[in-house]
Amino acid sequence: MNSSERAVLVASEAGIPVRSLEDIAELLGRSYGFDGLLLGEAELGPEFFDLRSGLAGELFQKCTNHRLMLALVVPDPAAHGERFAELAFEHRAHRLIRFFSTLEEARKWLEG
Repeated sequence: MNSSERAVLVASEAGIPVRSLEDIAELLGRSYGFDGLLLGEAELGPEFFDLRSGLAGELFQKCTNHRLMLALVVPDPAAHGERFAELAFEHRAHRLIRFFSTLEEARKWLEG
């Protein structure tokens, strides 16, 4: 990594899923010292995609509070329902939280 690239924690490589509020706390603790966090669809539990659970909102709020860039790789947000697809669409140009179709796109955005 050169000096202009940001340090990115890849949840799949670190073995960190997001299936509960406790997972979010662990994820944030492990992301200390990193500039960005990359989560793939496989690391996101069904609760994350159910917006009524509050899990996605909690993760987004914590990342925003800590100024931690978050890239989510979800190739087909509509597969998780209309509301989730709307959420992904609304975050297409967010400063800190964005959804991507591919791992490569997510890494490119995170690494700057």
